[in-house]
Amino acid sequence: MKIIIHGGFFSESSTNHETKVAKQEALLRIVKDSYAHLKTHSALETVVYAVSLLEDDELFNAGIGSQIQSDGKIRMSASLMEGTTEKFSGVINIEEVKNPIQVALELMKVDDRVLGGNGATNFARQHGFEKFSTEIPQRKAEYEAKLAATRLGTVGCVALDADGKLAAATSTGGKGFEIPGRISDSATVAGNYVNAFCGVSLTGVGEDIVSNATAAKIVTRVTDGFTLEKAFEKTFTELKPYDGFAGAIAIDKEGNMFHQDSHPSMVFASFDGEKEEVFI
Repeated sequence: MKIIIHGGFFSESSTNHETKVAKQEALLRIVKDSYAHLKTHSALETVVYAVSLLEDDELFNAGIGSQIQSDGKIRMSASLMEGTTEKFSGVINIEEVKNPIQVALELMKVDDRVLGGNGATNFARQHGFEKFSTEIPQRKAEYEAKLAATRLGTVGCVALDADGKLAAATSTGGKGFEIPGRISDSATVAGNYVNAFCGVSLTGVGEDIVSNATAAKIVTRVTDGFTLEKAFEKTFTELKPYDGFAGAIAIDKEGNMFHQDSHPSMVFASFDGEKEEVFI
C-alpha cells in the first residue's frame, strides 16, 4: 500500500517560513491519516478521504480557502478516477459546497459523470450537499486588494490499495481573479488520470497542463512500458517549449512513487507505512 498527496505550489516570495512549516506538518498529518484509512478502505475511497482533508484545510487552495474569481464568486473544480474500471467523474465550477471531491464521488453512481456550473451545484443540492461558503477572510482580503499571492494552488492524491488497485483525485479552488467560466485542468484527464498501471494528479497552470495533456501522457507512457521516471522525464520535457508550469505526483502498479515539478516548488508528502517524505 502506498499513498502520495500534493497541496499545490509553495513560493518563497509570497509565503513565510511559518506557513511553510505549517504546510509540511499538515501534509504529513494528512498523508499518515489517509494511509491509516487505506488499510481498511479501497484506493478510491482513500483518495476521496485524503482530498477531503486537504479541502478542509485553509492552508490549501481547494474547498475552504478557495480563490475568488473576478466577479467576486468562488467556483471550484474536482475530479476522481479509479484505475480498474477507468471511470472518471468530476465537477467544474461548482459553487458553495464544502467538499467538491465528494460530489465527484456521488457522480460515480450516475451516467452523466461530469457536470459543470449550475448543473453541478444543483446536483449537489439534490444529493444532500448543503450550501456552504468556502470563503475565508484571507481570500477576501486578497480579492479586495487585487492580489494573487497563492494562485498556483490545487490539491490531489494518488493511492495504491492492498488489492493493487489505483485511484487518483484532484481538487482546486482556481487561480484567482479568472474570467467566470474558465475551466482548469483539475476536472480533466490532463490533470487527473489513472488506469491499472499508473495514477497521476497535477497542480500548476491549468492551461499549460491541458496543452500538454500531462497526466494522460504520463499514464499512457507507463502503460506502454516506460518507467515512471522516464515517463515523467519525457512528458515534462514537452512542457519546455512554452515554459509550462506544472507539478505532478504518481504511483505505478508496482508501488513506485514519483513526483516532479517544472518550477519550484510543489508541496507534497508520501507515506508507505514506514517511510515518509515531505517537501523541503
